[in-house]
Amino acid sequence: MNHCNKLVPVRPGSVIAVRDGVGAAQPRDLEPGGSEERTEGRDKGKKEGGRMKMQAEVIREGELEKRSDSLFQLWKKKLVVLTKDSLSLFPDGHKQAKGKELGFGSILKVDCVERTGKYIYFTIVTKDRKEIDFRCPDQSCWNASITMALIDFQNKRAIQDFKSRQEMEQAAGTQERRLARAP
Repeated sequence: MNHCNKLVPVRPGSVIAVRDGVGAAQPRDLEPGGSEERTEGRDKGKKEGGRMKMQAEVIREGELEKRSDSLFQLWKKKLVVLTKDSLSLFPDGHKQAKGKELGFGSILKVDCVERTGKYIYFTIVTKDRKEIDFRCPDQSCWNASITMALIDFQNKRAIQDFKSRQEMEQAAGTQERRLARAP
C-alpha cells in the first residue's frame, strides 16, 4: 500500500552510529532520546549446549511499530534488532519470544518515506513484492539505519557475484587454452 506523498532525506549531520577502525559501533554517536536503543560491537559467541554459537553483529536495537496485516491494520510495537544481514522483529519487546527475521537477501528496497509531525513512515518491499509498513518516532531515523545496512549488504553481494563471474571466466579461458594447445 503506497501512500507516500514525498521523499524525505536524512538530515545532514544526523549520525546514528559511527564505526571506528576496528568495526565497533560507538554508542556516544547515537541520536539523542532513546535509552531503549543501543548499539553493540563485534560478533559475540554464546555458549549453548557445550557448543559455541556465533551471534551476528548488532548494528542497532530498539523499538519500531509495524502495521498489522489484519482487517483493522493496527500499529503494533516490535523490538527490532538490525544486523549486517537481517532485520529481526520480536513481539511485545521480548527477545525470548520467537521473532521473525527478514533477511536482506529477501528484501528489494526500503521505500515510501513520509514524515508527519510525530512519525516517519516507511515500507520494506520484499523480492516477492510484499510490502511491510513501519513507522518510527521522527528523531529515531530507523529508516536510514535499515536503508544503509541494506545498501551495504547489496554492495557486498554484488562484489561477491562479480568476483565469482571473473573466476569462472578465468577458469573457462584457461581450459580453452589447454584445449587449443592439445594435438
